[in-house]
Amino acid sequence: MSEAGIHLEFQKRMIHQLGTVDYEDFELSLQKESPTTVRLNPFKIQSCPFEGNPIPWSEFGFSLEKRPAFTLDPLFHAGAYYVQEASSMFISEVLRQLEIPKGIFLDLAAAPGGKSTLLSTYLAQEGLLVANEVIQSRNQILKENLIKWGLGNSIVTQNDPAHFQELEGFFDLVLIDAPCSGEGMFRKDPEARKEWSPDHVRLCAGRQQRILDQAGGLVKGGGYLIYSTCTFNEQENEEMIRFLTSEFAYEPVRIKLNPEWQIEESEVQTEEGTFFGYRFYPHRVEGEGFFISVLKRPNDAYILEPRKKKDFKHQFLKLVDEKTCKALDEELGFENSQYYLLNDSYFRFPEMWKTHLEQVIHGLNIRYLGTEIGKKQKNEWIPSHDWAVSILPKNGFSTKEVSLEEALDFLRKNEQELILEETGWVLLTYQNLPIGWVKNLGNRINNYYPKEWRIRNL
Repeated sequence: MSEAGIHLEFQKRMIHQLGTVDYEDFELSLQKESPTTVRLNPFKIQSCPFEGNPIPWSEFGFSLEKRPAFTLDPLFHAGAYYVQEASSMFISEVLRQLEIPKGIFLDLAAAPGGKSTLLSTYLAQEGLLVANEVIQSRNQILKENLIKWGLGNSIVTQNDPAHFQELEGFFDLVLIDAPCSGEGMFRKDPEARKEWSPDHVRLCAGRQQRILDQAGGLVKGGGYLIYSTCTFNEQENEEMIRFLTSEFAYEPVRIKLNPEWQIEESEVQTEEGTFFGYRFYPHRVEGEGFFISVLKRPNDAYILEPRKKKDFKHQFLKLVDEKTCKALDEELGFENSQYYLLNDSYFRFPEMWKTHLEQVIHGLNIRYLGTEIGKKQKNEWIPSHDWAVSILPKNGFSTKEVSLEEALDFLRKNEQELILEETGWVLLTYQNLPIGWVKNLGNRINNYYPKEWRIRNL
């Protein structure tokens, strides 16, 4: 290890990659504090609630002057913004420049959800996102973050990449943010420095190759594949592009860069031609280490068109009939919805993507879809928290704007003494953004914030 706690072999590789002078600046940057950056949810908030500067390649990204206590900000829990490092937000620029059609996207290794919420924002009400995470604990975090984001245009799955093989040629875009050796996280995560070794790099490269081998065919003809890592070495980056293009037909995509951004473009020479990669170094950009490459599937590649099933059959989900769906839309103030029942709870899903859902749902482990609305007992709804923080209308419910102290009491699930004018369900809002439900029983107020999400020990 060097004096900075960096493996000597890593140091040697980076000096070769950057040159001696540039490497010194790079190593100095690892001793500095990581910048704090957030990306706004434009469906919930229009201006940054903190002092900061715009991130040049992200319309909704901001670099903050100091790090707030996000856990104690109700806007964070309401899904008004996501704390995401700036380099990863470059995906926004890729989507913008290429004007990628808003169809069905797959985020294959999606937790904790930064890139999934970014894709969800881009797709808005015109597209559908399948956000996948194979590890159960991480899948729960992904699900929570997409629920808070609140757009209702996602399906959360928990599967190994191999389980997607029947969906070859199905997706307009596949994002593979591959598990890697984490060299780009050395500043943010000192543990990553200790874990680094040449053997670990080789192990990660082998894992990435397996994922690409299983996922390279999922992109439909004319669609895009985005490959990214948070590492610097060629073994996990350029070599993976060479492997992918040796196994599948892809065409190169070049992204225009503003020289002021100081993002480094690399040319990847393959038997199929020159492809392009983009590196973010922490001593040059206000972000962590990152690598990204974009490839396009030839227009004549295979396309899997979703087929309408005659009968909907699923082990857990029950399809709600068309007449009931229309009645629910009219009652709730929604539009173009397909509803599903799971354990007597209604889930609202965009009707235009029903056939795609039915194609995805068989063979995959579905953990969440659309927006859970809640249960209905006679003529009364027992509304879910998911509905509260979604962008869907909440017609017929009274609302109560609360102070910061009252909002934090609610998020901690403390007993509250709110002055509520009406009994029954009340939607609490903070700075006009919904944060959840309480039920006024007259003699007491019940707090329906999810127990597992509550703020602890702060």
